[in-house]
Amino acid sequence: MIRLIWFELIKTFTRWRTYIGFIAFGIIVPMVVTGLKLGGQNSFKRSLLSLLQNDFIIGGNVLNGWFFGFFFMGALWVHVPIVLTIVAGDQIAGEGNAGTFRFMLTHSVSRTRIIAAKFIVTLIYTAVMVLFIGGLTIGLSLWAFGGGDLLVIRKGILVIQEARLPYLFLMAYGLATLAMFVVSSLCFLFSAFTDNSIGPIIATMAVIIISIIIISLPFELFQAIRPYLFVNYFDAWQKVFDDPVPWNVIRMDISILAGFMITFFLAAVVYFSRKDILS
Repeated sequence: MIRLIWFELIKTFTRWRTYIGFIAFGIIVPMVVTGLKLGGQNSFKRSLLSLLQNDFIIGGNVLNGWFFGFFFMGALWVHVPIVLTIVAGDQIAGEGNAGTFRFMLTHSVSRTRIIAAKFIVTLIYTAVMVLFIGGLTIGLSLWAFGGGDLLVIRKGILVIQEARLPYLFLMAYGLATLAMFVVSSLCFLFSAFTDNSIGPIIATMAVIIISIIIISLPFELFQAIRPYLFVNYFDAWQKVFDDPVPWNVIRMDISILAGFMITFFLAAVVYFSRKDILS
């Protein structure tokens, strides 16, 4: 199994499309940080002061690297699934399109092992991508704006001491990675249904966009559907910055996200095990 995973890793990371996300965020994040450094930071400061100056006295380096790292996490999570689906959607559909599945199955390798290896590689790619984005945004933000305590404006106003922030951000990116595992798992499932890797990408993004619209609208019917949509739990990472941290809620979110991921994987295994391999 390890050799099969290694083989799939080599195949995945020797395709040029695997690096589209790294290149895209490797360009976008430094551009945004540079723009903030050259003047965009002032607009943040004016907006923040307009909200707080009547009730609070603001001192110190509030708009620091941790603040913008937190901002990037909230701003980019909608865009990260796009680059993840490029690889996840190609894991099974790409093999079908290239006509290599028959060759692979002649080597006494079960379909379940093939799917499991591809799924593990998909998760590895997802984790590497999320951690790359996290390291890039936090690293560049701290380098450009320095450190300091984190001002969180979510359910009220909270100031978190800098000594706690590395630990909290590590947990936050762990939860964000789990959420993105669900996205990759869904795209992986769609990839099992077709031999065209474009279809799973479009289908996954359509599900995410529709789900976001549903959870955003205040209609009673949509609110009843909301707990059954995995995007409803994408904000689990933000909860580690609450005071007190709602560990019971976070554990429930983890269980639900893991449940979605396992369900999508098992559905892909069941479907692919019965699929006619014609090429």
